Amino acid sequence: MQETLNRAKQIRLIIFDVDGVLTDSSLYLGDDGQEYKAFNSKDGLGMKLLQKSGVEIGIITGRTSNVVDIRMESLGIRHVYQGQRHKVPAFEELRDKLGLKNEQIAYVGDDVVDLPIMRQVGLAITVQDGHALVKKHAHWQTRACGGRGAAREICEMLMQAQGTLEQTFEKYLQ
Repeated sequence: MQETLNRAKQIRLIIFDVDGVLTDSSLYLGDDGQEYKAFNSKDGLGMKLLQKSGVEIGIITGRTSNVVDIRMESLGIRHVYQGQRHKVPAFEELRDKLGLKNEQIAYVGDDVVDLPIMRQVGLAITVQDGHALVKKHAHWQTRACGGRGAAREICEMLMQAQGTLEQTFEKYLQ
């Protein structure tokens, strides 16, 4: 765990996949073709708090969905890349845009399509119900499953490692 915390101290950007990480992988489709996803509100608060602590958040997902744009806008997440069948070019674009090194970036994925980025970043994270091969290549794994509080767990771990968690919570105790 100490190695994970040492890696987490350096993180200035965390990139999340959506399906299976911010959701439980379920895709709800209406008769009209409209796609619906369920997001965890506690994950959302954790992401807002992490941004306030100074860590940027990005989204890179293979699918395209209006609901993702709506949810990310509500969380103040500006770096959203949808429809990325091959995710590495979006990763490289975002890294270069923010002027970061790979060691300063964390990536959260749950399936094999996430491995090309996970193998490059300073902190590769997967969720409890991630694919076995992804778990093998992750530096850290959450206790929670995707869409069930995993993002909140990750955000709090990063803030703890960077020394901002206690002061963040202190605001709510006054």
